[in-house]
Amino acid sequence: MSDMANIDPKDLTHASRPGFDSALAEIKDDVLRMGMLVEGQIHAAIAAFANHDAEAALKVIKTDTQINELQRHATSAIADVIALQSPVARDLRYLLTLDHVSYELERMGDHAASVAKQAQRMAPFPHLKDDGEIPELGRLVADQVKEIIRALVDSNVDAARDVARRDDEVDAIYRRIFEQVLKAMRDDPEKIETGTGALFAGHYLERIGDRVTNIAEDIVFLSSGEVEDLNP
Repeated sequence: MSDMANIDPKDLTHASRPGFDSALAEIKDDVLRMGMLVEGQIHAAIAAFANHDAEAALKVIKTDTQINELQRHATSAIADVIALQSPVARDLRYLLTLDHVSYELERMGDHAASVAKQAQRMAPFPHLKDDGEIPELGRLVADQVKEIIRALVDSNVDAARDVARRDDEVDAIYRRIFEQVLKAMRDDPEKIETGTGALFAGHYLERIGDRVTNIAEDIVFLSSGEVEDLNP
């Protein structure tokens, strides 16, 4: 009888596991770094917006390439692991979750860069007092990003649900910004340029909040295998 006949299939699975674990750790590291970068980008973008700082805004725009590169690296690594390791059940679900999370974080980075582009465009113009809640909205969604990444690391479904519920607060602040800025533009046509920039910036921040909710749904999917709408 050949030596292969005496090998327990469980031993083969165990032998291949170190390669899988190493690849998975690298992918998780990419995703965690993306989350930290996105959080920092949001804070930097709203600071550039609040200060009408074109130079700071340009730095945010350039830094977005780092997030894009991490996302490409993570996606490529995930494809390699699926092709070479043939993971099943929870391992496969975890990889698919990380792939989608990396996509959502990359889009959040794009939104932060878009806020910076509005800050860059508005830099030469006077401040619009009616956009005062935009920094507050930015801080809220940056906190959401930090909290949802922590929930992902901990596989904490309850924490993910709590973060998703805060999207109602994001939407409420955005509605106030929209109404206040629109009124300011109606009352004074000279505020149309800065008002338009403020509306776009608020919209991009609100979209980051929506994408945080998408990641919360990914965490629920990871735990249960069920797709659930956390913000109907």
